[in-house]
Amino acid sequence: QVQLVESGGDMVQTGGSLKLSCVASTPSENPFNTYPMGWWRQVPGKERERVAAISRAGGGTALADSVRGRFTISRDNAKNSVYLQMDNLKPEDTAIYYCAAGRPGTGVDPLWARGQIDSWGQGTQVTVSS
Repeated sequence: QVQLVESGGDMVQTGGSLKLSCVASTPSENPFNTYPMGWWRQVPGKERERVAAISRAGGGTALADSVRGRFTISRDNAKNSVYLQMDNLKPEDTAIYYCAAGRPGTGVDPLWARGQIDSWGQGTQVTVSS
């Protein structure tokens, strides 16, 4: 199973920017570029919600309506890493952000549309003050 470690969470003011990173350790039989990847977020007392997803090669992405135009997901397969660039942050973006790996060998749609997740990271806190 893939192991995921997020970093980059912080406290920023409204309108600020942050870049989250997630580094993956994968089993030898399934290198990082076999996994579609994504970011989810959760506020205490609410369900975890999807934020962004990216295909194995990085050519396809999906974004939640609430973040489209402000957030960008990218990946660097040579570094086993996926990123979430967050610009023009709003207080409602405050949450714990989790990195997620889809099932190896699948496309972004099973991850994004059906929530087929192989592994979660431990989460990183993002707080946006007004």
